[in-house]
Amino acid sequence: MTDTATEQSPRADAAHEHGWLTESSHQTSEGRVLYVRCTRCGVRRVDLQPHPLLPPQSLSRDCG
Repeated sequence: MTDTATEQSPRADAAHEHGWLTESSHQTSEGRVLYVRCTRCGVRRVDLQPHPLLPPQSLSRDCG
């Protein structure tokens, strides 16, 4: 049995580098829109990849 008073949620450690997993994506006139989630804490974000050879850029703040 765990003590819920001392148990930390996955989001309690906000100081980590997110590892983004793409949950879904679709093509738009501006590029590929990606809906991503951090595999560690579950925070979600929307990214835009304007060109296949460029890295995605965040369109939203981290939510969740």
